[in-house]
Amino acid sequence: MRRRTLVALGATALVVGALSLTPAIGQGPKTGGVLNVMLREDLAQGFATHETATVATSTPSLPCFSNLVFFDPAKKTESLDTVIGELAEKWSWQDNYKNLVFFLRKDVKWHDGKPFTSKDVKYTFDMVRESPEATAKLRINPRKDWYANVEHIEAPDPYTVVFRLKRPQPSLLLMLASGYSPIYAAHIPPANYRTTCVGTGPFKVKEWRKGEFIEYVKNPDFYIKGRPYLDGLRYVVIVERGTRTAALQSGQLDVAFPGETGRTAMEQLKKAVPSMVFQQVAQNVSDNIIMNTKKPPFDNPKVRLAVSYAIDRRGLIQAAHQGGAVLGAAMLPKPYGVWGMLEKDLLALPGYGKPDEMKAQAKKLLAEAGITAQNPLKVEVGVRAIAIYLDMASFVVNELKQVGIEGTLKQVETAQWHPMATRGDYQMGANLTGLGTDDPDANFYENYACGSPRNYSQYCSEEVMKMFERQSQELDPKKRAAMVVDIQKKLEQDAPRPILAQRLDYYAHWAHVKGLVAHNNVYNFSRFQDVWKDK
Repeated sequence: MRRRTLVALGATALVVGALSLTPAIGQGPKTGGVLNVMLREDLAQGFATHETATVATSTPSLPCFSNLVFFDPAKKTESLDTVIGELAEKWSWQDNYKNLVFFLRKDVKWHDGKPFTSKDVKYTFDMVRESPEATAKLRINPRKDWYANVEHIEAPDPYTVVFRLKRPQPSLLLMLASGYSPIYAAHIPPANYRTTCVGTGPFKVKEWRKGEFIEYVKNPDFYIKGRPYLDGLRYVVIVERGTRTAALQSGQLDVAFPGETGRTAMEQLKKAVPSMVFQQVAQNVSDNIIMNTKKPPFDNPKVRLAVSYAIDRRGLIQAAHQGGAVLGAAMLPKPYGVWGMLEKDLLALPGYGKPDEMKAQAKKLLAEAGITAQNPLKVEVGVRAIAIYLDMASFVVNELKQVGIEGTLKQVETAQWHPMATRGDYQMGANLTGLGTDDPDANFYENYACGSPRNYSQYCSEEVMKMFERQSQELDPKKRAAMVVDIQKKLEQDAPRPILAQRLDYYAHWAHVKGLVAHNNVYNFSRFQDVWKDK
């Protein structure tokens, strides 16, 4: 009766999800074989995707899980138009984008054989949004603020779920499509995901040998008949950058890790293996500086702004990335993303003009804050102890030195980096921020909202929070886009987290790997259910 009532309300936007995911690209697929996949470091949080803020955990966990909805694996640029169903067969927005109703597949089993139902969906998102109805709790919860607008989740029958919102929010569907939004099993304690994985995805975890490899085998009960094509996956942990590039070059690995093939590595591999395939995409990962706005000297907006002026964005792109990055503010620019600012608008922001003029402005601001050659600022610059962070951090320290800020790098292991930043136990950090989905709500509420665990700068502005809310419920795309540009300008002027560059990837794999399309987002394309080996 309850479900009939819901349907009778009238669907404003009934969307039928893909009953099977997009067919493999190109020639007919072959079955069998094991794909050897690069992994740059071990899984800091195991398979506990809802407790992690790093692709190093979320991406190798993707083959285990399913979402309600996901991004079409065959389309590299993600948007509302590329969202397809996984555990949801179809969905409907009702009451002017205040209620989102999902109708679930009825043929899904967890990897331990138990049936998947709406109870699992309600359990997962009540836990993530820390609802009073939640029956479990996460140890850390990086994306709680994605769901702050959800008022209640209902499961009126085993195959229907209703998200009831406080106000309209079309972006909710995009956040649910992120690789950071898998459905957990209600009968499995969330802590268990730190050591193993019970999902509904195309592959089942066979063995995780810490520091060495993860071995997946094909899920014979996967709900999409005929998939996956591969018999298994083997993620191989290779910590040293040159060694893992050599392993790909020699054929020990079939595919790179998303975000790991910079321009220099691409040129090396291309020269050694002319037939290797490279897909140029954006990562939706920015280089940025985090400054603790609750502690001196970065509680002074002039000091933060001086840091932003000091760093030559174009110089960074050439020196640290050999051209393998683009200018951008908080949102990924076109053609890679939807919401980014045009370059002509970026030129008016701190740090984007002529380097000499920018550094002169930085010195002026520092002098106004009492920081001079006679009274220099000495600061510890925290950085995650992996190569893709250190390249950028070394450039930043050199730039700061030129305006009178003496920075010392402090390397922090991955397992400690995010908890340290969440606690605000630092002064300044050379940071990378990845967005689980190319949407303003996901970025703004996660990284800049008052009180968010991922708002590492602990920045809080009532004015900006009101700007976030206005754009979030704006249903006219053009009006919303203009609001999003204004917010990006405001964030760069307040400088709690100046953005330095948006990274590109030259995603590499051998030519015998078929059906694999890299996305302009490292978090959302490694389920591997459509991938096969032509050998």
